[in-house]
Amino acid sequence: MIRVIRPLLHGAVAGLAGTTALNIAGYAEIALRGRPISETPEITVRTLAEKLHIRIPGDDEVRENRIAGLAPLTGYAVGLGMGAALSVAQAAGWPPTKASRYAFASLFALTVTNAPIMLLGISDPRTWAPSDWVSDIIPHVLFAAVTVRVLEKLEASGLRHESVRGLLRTSVCR
Repeated sequence: MIRVIRPLLHGAVAGLAGTTALNIAGYAEIALRGRPISETPEITVRTLAEKLHIRIPGDDEVRENRIAGLAPLTGYAVGLGMGAALSVAQAAGWPPTKASRYAFASLFALTVTNAPIMLLGISDPRTWAPSDWVSDIIPHVLFAAVTVRVLEKLEASGLRHESVRGLLRTSVCR
C-alpha cells in the first residue's frame, strides 16, 4: 500500500509549478500574437454555477468581478488536482516508464481541461482551427513536462513527509 500524504504534497507542489508554466506560456503566446484573452474560463464558471444552481452574489459589477476572480482560481485548482493525481499514480507505479509519464500527463492535462468545456457546450475542440490547437496544446504539454519533472525531482530528493513537517515546524517556531 502506498502512503498518500507525501504524493499529495509533492503533487500539489508539482501541479502549482506546472500551472505556473502553463500560465506563462499562455500569456506569452497572447502577447506575441496579440490575441485577446480567452473568455472560456469565465463562461465555464457562469455555466457551472447555473447548472449547479449556485448563485454568485453581488450586483452585476460585483458578480462579474467575482467571476473574473474565480475563473483563474479554477485553473489553479485543476492544476493542483492533476498534479496530486499524477503523483499518486506515479507512487503506485503507474505509468511505469518515464516516457509514458510524460505522454500520459500531457493527454491527461488536455482531457481534463477540454472535456468540461465540451460537455458544458461552451466550446467544441473538434471545430478548432490549427492555430487554436497550437495555442492549447503547447501550454498543456509544458504543464505536463514541468509537473512530471518536478515530481521526479521531489521523489529523487528523498524529501519525506516527516522532513517537510519538521521543516515547517522549525520555520513556524522561529
